[in-house]
Amino acid sequence: MSSSDHEPTITADEPPTPATDPASGPEDGREYVPPSARIQETDSDGEVTEKLKRQGVRLGAGTIAPAVFWPSLILIAAVALLAMFTPESTGTVLSNFQGWITTNLGWYYMLAIGIFIAVALVICFSKFGKITLGRDGEKPEHGVFSWFAMLFAAGMGIGLVFYGVGEPLGYATVTPKPGWPGTETVDGVTSILPGQEHAVAMLGMAQTFVHWGLHPWAIYAIIGLAVGYAIHRRGRPVSIRWALEPILGDRVKGWMGDIIDILAIFGTVFGIATSLGLGVQQIGAGLSAMGIIETPDQTLLIVLIIIITLLATLSVVSGIGRGIKWLSNINLSMAAILVLSVLLLGPTLFLFQNLVQSIGVYLAEVLNMTFDVGAYTGEAGAAWGAGWTIFYWGWWVSWAPFVGVFIARISRGRTVRQFIAGVLLVPTLVGFIWFSIMGGTGLWRQLFSEDPLVEEGAESLGVEAALFDVLGGLPLGGVLSVIAIALVAIFFITSSDSGSLVVDMLASGGHPNPPIWSRILFAWLEGALAIGLLVAGGLGALQAASIATALPFSIILLAMCVAIIKALKQDQDVLDARERRLRYEQLSERLSEDFDDAFGDQVDDRIDYRISRTSGLFDRQRVSGAGGTATRTAEPSTAQGTGPEAGPSRGRFGRRRKDGQEEEK
Repeated sequence: MSSSDHEPTITADEPPTPATDPASGPEDGREYVPPSARIQETDSDGEVTEKLKRQGVRLGAGTIAPAVFWPSLILIAAVALLAMFTPESTGTVLSNFQGWITTNLGWYYMLAIGIFIAVALVICFSKFGKITLGRDGEKPEHGVFSWFAMLFAAGMGIGLVFYGVGEPLGYATVTPKPGWPGTETVDGVTSILPGQEHAVAMLGMAQTFVHWGLHPWAIYAIIGLAVGYAIHRRGRPVSIRWALEPILGDRVKGWMGDIIDILAIFGTVFGIATSLGLGVQQIGAGLSAMGIIETPDQTLLIVLIIIITLLATLSVVSGIGRGIKWLSNINLSMAAILVLSVLLLGPTLFLFQNLVQSIGVYLAEVLNMTFDVGAYTGEAGAAWGAGWTIFYWGWWVSWAPFVGVFIARISRGRTVRQFIAGVLLVPTLVGFIWFSIMGGTGLWRQLFSEDPLVEEGAESLGVEAALFDVLGGLPLGGVLSVIAIALVAIFFITSSDSGSLVVDMLASGGHPNPPIWSRILFAWLEGALAIGLLVAGGLGALQAASIATALPFSIILLAMCVAIIKALKQDQDVLDARERRLRYEQLSERLSEDFDDAFGDQVDDRIDYRISRTSGLFDRQRVSGAGGTATRTAEPSTAQGTGPEAGPSRGRFGRRRKDGQEEEK
C-alpha cells in the first residue's frame, strides 16, 4: 500500500496501522476519505466535480449546489429589492431588530467573543499546535509576506481606513462610552467632564485596540483553523459545513449542512455589503474634501458602488492568482506609504509615545472591556454598544465565513501554532500601529493644537471625513488624500473579489474553480445589497444588518470551537499512539539485543531476606566454621544456587545461562 493510501496524519515512510489503515477502519472515529476522492491541484474541473460527488456533495447543472445556491440567491435578492423599493419600512425593521438584539443579547455577543479568544489561545499553546494543516512535514504554500498581505487585506482593509482617525477621535470628543471615568451621562447623553479629556482619550485608544486587535482575529482564527483542518488535513471540500463534521458526522451532507452554508453565504454577503457601503461613503467624503464635489449625495454613492463593482468584476474574472494576490500586495504597500507619511509628517514623537502608552492602557483594561456589557449604564450604554462594540462583533462574525475560508485556503502547510500566532499577533500589532499613528494624529490635533477637528459643543462627528481632515492639515495633504481614496477603492475591489470567490465556492459545494457566471452574479448582488442598505438608512442600516445576520452564525462558530477541539484531539491521539508504538518497538529491539546492558549489573551472591528464611529456635542447627559459630536454617542441598545438585545456573533476572558460562566477578 502506498503512502497516499493512508490518513493524512501518516507520513510516507511509515506503514499503515490498525488506527489508520482504511482496510480496518480508523479506530479514532475519524471518517476515512479515500485518496481517489481527495481533490488535488492537478485535477481538472470534471475530476473535481466527480470527487465532490463521491464525498456526498449534491451538485446540479452549472456546477452549483441547488440546495444552497437558490435559497441564498432568493433571500439576498429579496432583501436587496425590499431595501431599494421600500427603504423606510426596511430601515425600521432593521433598526428595531438591532435594538432588540443589543438590549437582550448584547451580553451573549460579548461572552462569545471572549470564548473565541480563550479557545484560540488554548489551542495555540497546547500540544495540538504541532499538527500541520496538510500532510506532516508539508511546506507552506505561500511566503510569509504574501500570506500576511492576503489575509490582512481581505480581513478588514476598508474598516481600518474608514475608522482609523474617526473612532479614537470620536471617543475623545462626542461619543465617549457611558460609565468611563471622567464622563457623566445626563438624560441619555454622555459627555466628558472638564479636565478629563486626556484620560478619556487614552481609554478611547484602548477601546479601539479592543475592537481591532485580538478580538476580531480570534473569530477568524477559529473558523479559519476549523475549515483549514477539514480541507487540508482531512481532504474535505472547501465549505463551512465540513468544519462541523466532527460533531455532526454524515448529517453535514444533508439539510443541516445546507443550512450552515446558506447562513454562511447570507452573513458573508451582508458583511461585504456593509464594507462596500462604508467604503463609498469615505470615497465621497474624500472627493468633497479635495473640492472635486460639494457634498456626496446618495446618487453619487450609488454611482460609485456601480463603478467599483464593475472593477471588482474584472478582478473576479481574472482569478485569484492574478487578481486577489496582486491587489493585496498593492494594498499593503499603499497602506504602508500612507501611514509612514503621516508618521513622518505629523507629530512623530507624540505618535511613538501614544503607541507605547496606549498598549499599556489596553493591557490594563482589556479584560474589563471584553466583558463590559453595560449592565449599569442603562439605555445609554445599550445605544453606545449598538453603534460600536456590538456592531463590530456582528460585523466581524458576518465576515467570518468569507475571511475564514479565504485564509484557510491560503494557509496549507502551516502548523496550527503558526496559523493561530500569525492570524492573531501580526494583524493585531499592525492594527495597533495603524490606529496609534492615524488616530493619534487626530487626537494630537484635537487636544494639543490650535486647530481642533471637533468644535466645542459639537454633538456629532463625520467619521468618514475625519481622515481627510487630518490629511489636509499635513504637508502634501492633497497627495495623501489621493492615496487614501485609491487605497479605499482597491480595498473595496479586493473585498468584493475575495468575497465573491468564497461565496461562489460555498454555493458550488466547495468547488475550487466555481463558474465564472456565478462569481459575477454574486459580485453584483453584493453591490445591489450595499445600494439597498444605503437607501434604507445609510450607516445605521449597514450596522443593523451586520448585527442581525451575525446572530445565527455566531451559534455555528461556537459549535465550531467544540468541533475543532474534538478533531485535533482525535488527530493527536493517532500521533501519540504512533509515537508510543515507535518507542515500544525501539525498546523491544534494544532489550532483545542485550537485556543486561540496558539495566546494568546485578549482585548474584545476595542475602536471602525471604520470610521463610527466618526460623524458630528448634529449626536451627549449629555449624562450626573457621571464623567461629554460625547459625543457619536447614535447607535441602538442592536449593537454587547451592550444592552440586542444583539445577542449571541462572544469570541476572533469572535468565538461564548457557552450559559452561561463568559469572563475571
